Parts: sequence; structure tokens; C-alpha cells
Amino acid sequence: MTDFSENAAPKVRMVEVDEDRAGQRIDNFLLSLLKGVPKSMVYRLLRTGQVRVNKGRIKPVYKLQAGDIVRIPPVRMADKGDVVDPGQAILDRIEKNIIFEDSGLIVLNKPSGLAVHGGSGISFGVIEAMRKLKSECKNLELVHRLDKDTSGCLLIAKKRSALRHLHSAMRSGEVKKFYQALCRGKWRGGSQLVDAPLRKNVVSSGERIVRVSADGKEATSRFTPKQRFKQATLMEVELFTGRTHQIRVHADHCGHPLAGDEKYGDKGFNKLMREYGLNRMFLHAWQLKFPWDDSVLEVTAPLDDCLEAVLKKLA
Repeated sequence: MTDFSENAAPKVRMVEVDEDRAGQRIDNFLLSLLKGVPKSMVYRLLRTGQVRVNKGRIKPVYKLQAGDIVRIPPVRMADKGDVVDPGQAILDRIEKNIIFEDSGLIVLNKPSGLAVHGGSGISFGVIEAMRKLKSECKNLELVHRLDKDTSGCLLIAKKRSALRHLHSAMRSGEVKKFYQALCRGKWRGGSQLVDAPLRKNVVSSGERIVRVSADGKEATSRFTPKQRFKQATLMEVELFTGRTHQIRVHADHCGHPLAGDEKYGDKGFNKLMREYGLNRMFLHAWQLKFPWDDSVLEVTAPLDDCLEAVLKKLA
């Protein structure tokens, strides 16, 4: 939708919102439209009133309506040469890991080590690769996110209507999320509901750390032991909220940090797990259940060969 040439100075654009974009938040609309523009700049444009809807100032949470006229100020887009293009090997890997697809939705078994989107020093992520792989789909959007080091089920909407439907289902608690996590030590007892509010903190180095805090946001997870080993326990974790690093912090809070977790984990345990061949964090979004096409769709992503091999060595 960029309407200026490679050498032309950027100009003010007036964009009319169509039915397919109706209901989308203005910040997400801008992020999808202004490819290559840092997220911080997008929010600064909103905060300073340079982006307007129907000639009026709006907040980032404003939901667009069909027929709205959005004023987009002059913004220098990233030159094509500045954007790293996902290579064919990445595209092949992404395509091989698609576990479900229909006219409105793609479910990907996201590999560990691949971010879901570019930004903050990351040249590209899953969504940029998927847009190249599925170039015929003009409205591909992430439904939710997974941490870079977390593998497993990732939902990508092919239509705005699908995105709205799934976001509504998430808000109403109709999307059930289940993870597999390898935790330090032997878990005592059975299933345990962990209800511990979480708060984001930023330390002096600029690193983001999440801690259990009474004044944090509500966070609830259910941990259920599935397989016990001498040094660790394989857990199924059901998420009832979706806070940043929730499973990782809750696991540590319970005294059973995740294997391979360099931020919240145990260094000695991580070193031991490397001896068993674990070269990543053992956290995998293995199953999703959600309403789709007048029924409940259940999708399952198998563990990768690395994680399966670790479990076999531990047994």
C-alpha cells in the first residue's frame, strides 16, 4: 500500500478502512501497514496526534470502523535493501511445519529459536516468512504470540474475520492452551493450580524480568505431572491467562524451574540437561482447542526430535 517511489519523499496518506479491517485496533492497523517502521515510532505518531481518524485524535486502543478515514503522516519506510529476506531454507522449514490450514487459518508448529515477528534487532520472524510463503494471502496476521525459544502451536489468521473470531474466543476463555515443560526435580503430588500474579520489571541493563508480585496482573496456570524422572519431571501446563513468561516464572515460583531456561532457570540443572543433549529451553505449546467452523478444533504439535531424544535419555 506504499504509494511513493523508491526515491520520492514520503507524503501524507489518507486511507479509507474497508469492511475487512473493521474492528481492528488502530495501533495494529498501523503496524501492519507501515512495514519496517519501528513499533516505538508508530506509538509516538499516535501519542503526538500525527495519526488521525476522521480528522480527530485517537488512542492506540481505538477500534476502526468501516468507512473511517485514517490520516497517516509522512513516514520513511524501510528500503527493501535494509530488510533481510527470509531464505529458502527458512521458508521450507516453515512450510514443513504447517500442521493445519484451511481458507481462514494456518496452524504452525513453530520451531524454537525463531521469533514470531521482526523488530528489536530481529530482521524477520514467522509472520514475515509466512507472508512471503503465502504471498497470495493479503491479510495474514498473528492471532497470538510465542516466545522466541518456545516451540509449538501458533495460530495465524488468513482473514480479518478469522482474527476477530479467534480474539473474541480468547477473551471469553474458549481457547484452551496446553504446554509441555520439563521441570527440575521430582514434582510431589498431582495436579496443582498456581495462582500467582505477575509484574514486569526492567532492570538497569534494560532487560525485562517478570516476577511474582502481589500488585501484579492476575496469572493462573495448572501444572500436571505426566512423566517422572530421577532429575526432572515432564509437566503438562494449562494456561488460563497469557502473561509474559508466565509458565517460566510460575515453574520457578513452585521450585521447579524449566530445563534450559537461561533467564529464570537453575544453572546447575541447565548444565546437567546439556549433558543429556538439551540445547534449548524445554517449553512446547503442544495443543490448542478452540471454536472453529461450528465445532471445536483440536490441534496438536509433536515435540521436535531434540526434545524427544532428551526424554528417551532421561527414562
